[in-house]
Amino acid sequence: MAYSLTDDPLVLGGKTFRSRLIVGTGKYSSFAVMREALASSGSEIVTVAVRRVNLTDRSKESLLDFIDTSRFTLLPNTAGCYTAEEAIRAANLGREAGLSDWVKLEVIGDEKTLFPDTEALLAATKVLVKDGFVVLPYTNDDPIMARKLEDAGAAAVMPLGAPIGSGMGVQNPANLKIIMESVSVPVIVDAGVGTASDAAVAMELGCDAVLMNTGIAGAKDPVAMAEAMKRAVEAGRLAFKAGRITKKLYASASSPLEGISR
Repeated sequence: MAYSLTDDPLVLGGKTFRSRLIVGTGKYSSFAVMREALASSGSEIVTVAVRRVNLTDRSKESLLDFIDTSRFTLLPNTAGCYTAEEAIRAANLGREAGLSDWVKLEVIGDEKTLFPDTEALLAATKVLVKDGFVVLPYTNDDPIMARKLEDAGAAAVMPLGAPIGSGMGVQNPANLKIIMESVSVPVIVDAGVGTASDAAVAMELGCDAVLMNTGIAGAKDPVAMAEAMKRAVEAGRLAFKAGRITKKLYASASSPLEGISR
């Protein structure tokens, strides 16, 4: 029987999703372009930075006005937080404002690289899980930390492929493979995806999903790139499930030589 993507859902935080592409809502030239790109991506989960949402005056235009919440699951994120306390506060603000009890947890440790402060990240994860949040932490590609985050109750681990917004693609595939062997929760590549081939590589490795923002929003044509990313994630997942051939140093004839007269 042929493998079907429709029979291979992503189960995350107790919910089932058909798409394995998660997209962000920042850096677009306009809310209208963002809305088109979200539709083109086929995604069912979109991240929104709590600090970018006007939580006090809903009468003013907001990015939430351009997101169909009947179609998309909101994933508030704690972007811009540099301490566990800041991130915990942002997550609670988002929940109190009715955004969600899900959170993409970010605790940044360095302004230049935007690498996570994993010590603070782990501490915040423990607090938020205890408070009833579905926590999806953005972390580095360290298998030991991934396991600690799972033990702390994270619903998934989200290792970076490369620095946020760098577009360099997956820089350490070996570590991602070890992470996938080390944890039982979904592994979602978060950060560094620049183009469709980067997304396909992450999925071919066996990652459960890919999260991206700049790779789509920063493209010359975000709507077209969103479509490309959608197809790449699907192709990568299909290739992973199909099982690639083993790499070899020397050639192997496509047509058997037996029975060929010389």
